[in-house]
Amino acid sequence: MKKAFFSLSLAMLLALLGLPALAAGLPEKLIPSGQVVGIRLNAGGVEITEVTGDGSPASVAGLKAGDIIVSLDGSNTPSMDELAQALGRAEGEVPIEYIRGGRRLKAKITPEEKDGAKILGIWARDAISGIGTVTFIDPESGFFGALGHSVTSGTSEYKSGRVHPVRITGIIKGSAGQPGQLDGRLEPETILGSVNENTAAGIFGTLEEGCEEKAIGVGQRSSIHEGSACILSGAGGKVKAYSAEITKVLRSSDGRDMMLTVTDPELLELTGGIVQGMSGSPIIQDGRLIGAVTHVLVSDSTKGYGISIEQMLGLSSAGEKAA
Repeated sequence: MKKAFFSLSLAMLLALLGLPALAAGLPEKLIPSGQVVGIRLNAGGVEITEVTGDGSPASVAGLKAGDIIVSLDGSNTPSMDELAQALGRAEGEVPIEYIRGGRRLKAKITPEEKDGAKILGIWARDAISGIGTVTFIDPESGFFGALGHSVTSGTSEYKSGRVHPVRITGIIKGSAGQPGQLDGRLEPETILGSVNENTAAGIFGTLEEGCEEKAIGVGQRSSIHEGSACILSGAGGKVKAYSAEITKVLRSSDGRDMMLTVTDPELLELTGGIVQGMSGSPIIQDGRLIGAVTHVLVSDSTKGYGISIEQMLGLSSAGEKAA
């Protein structure tokens, strides 16, 4: 993703996505969301989570946890079902292709017969699911960003997928030394939109239906300052604005542009502060969308970090291609 395939400015690329852009490369207005959603991302193959035993077929072939199997015996394996079907047809030693560290590698593997079935000696999965928060939506195109950080699993990064409604079933409050979390049930039968990018600055995609909420101005990174702010969160089942304080402006290059403290009594009573599932919650200051909540301090659940909208877009693959 870091190769400059296109000599487009970020402003030009945002325009192609339907986002109105300023000279600085930021859209003029975006809808701050705060909606909690279920996120399901695909591996683009079958990710090995564990290799069972030194003498297993996978171990002998040199496969490791984190490898993503993309082909077996000449058949593509984008899912567990396709891998099982290819494995059932395999006879003797067969070719296998997998991705490790971004490189596509090849090997030979001899499936083992056990209890009338063929096995490779692995535990595996083809997708991961979780809960996160949508940061912004473009009112014209439905383009959205969420989380403010990447989604990874071990050594593997999941590239694409879908977002679904989620029903929050409980909240584990955060406390000193113990981050809390939102518990919820993803509703896979309903698709809200597609995820096309999983980047260091968040996931990005397009919603299938428009959003009627009001768009507000977008604040540049340089406009962020210490003082009062608010975050939008649907942790309580309905998106609400909660008071917060930006205590330090960092403007780092790792996605941490500010430190903030939750001050709203209602949110503190509900969640204890910032919990897992709130990543992506929009941060608003001076009436403008300036960023998103990304991390909580393990030592103090009322405090955390945020990324600016400018860096969120700039660290995405859109910004990398524009570099």
